[in-house]
Amino acid sequence: MLRNVMGAVEIFQGSKEEGIMEYTYLLVNFFTIIIPFIFSFHPKLNFHKTWKAFFPAVIFTGVIFVVWDMYFTEMGVWGFNDKYLTGINVGNLPLEEVLFFFCIPYACVFTFHCLDLFLKKRVDSKNFLFSYILIFFLLVLGILNLGKAYTSSTFLSLAVLLAFAVFYLKLSWLNRFYAVYAVLLLPFFLVNGVLTGTGLEEEVVWYNSEEFMNFRIGTVPFEDIFYGMELILVNLIIYRYLLVKMDKSTVTTPITQNS
Repeated sequence: MLRNVMGAVEIFQGSKEEGIMEYTYLLVNFFTIIIPFIFSFHPKLNFHKTWKAFFPAVIFTGVIFVVWDMYFTEMGVWGFNDKYLTGINVGNLPLEEVLFFFCIPYACVFTFHCLDLFLKKRVDSKNFLFSYILIFFLLVLGILNLGKAYTSSTFLSLAVLLAFAVFYLKLSWLNRFYAVYAVLLLPFFLVNGVLTGTGLEEEVVWYNSEEFMNFRIGTVPFEDIFYGMELILVNLIIYRYLLVKMDKSTVTTPITQNS
């Protein structure tokens, strides 16, 4: 009898843990966005008043990255651990992965919006030296790793995006973006660390070792840093462009396209 009771308790505890684990990725998204969402309505920030610019930007960018994600998932460049997922799919992607491309940009663009108040006059510059170095670095690594799909596609596409931002758009706020992204790297490593297995028995998102350089910072692939940079930069370029097009009298924000 006692053995049967103990067995039933173990089964119950195991089922309970499994029930919680399947919400892991969903909870990562939730905790990423909840604080920025709440403070979006703060009267000194008024980020919610820029939603008319943010939502088109995040939807357009999200479609690009979701298609990229779907293609690489189909190729087996990366994949997802069902143990940490609710089981709801959008095409060949978990719902949580699709939400990632909304939640992460929301938190990052909100952070940029806030820090921009303090950094605007300090790091605005059309000195693109760092951008030139970064573009060169990305091109070299991308070309040297043409046989690795994740590495080459991330580095080369980001190099093209930065070249567009520097030589065509001539964005004076680009150095500001680098400064803010450096701040964002701390929460970035926390979030991506969980998704790549930090503190968990297994990875939420796994990577094919043949498709990236296999250099990790903790559990986070080195390429993820630049993938994230590209995701946020595309969002910001579109977001800030749309802000300029909006009626400035209805938007409380210190941001202009090239100021």
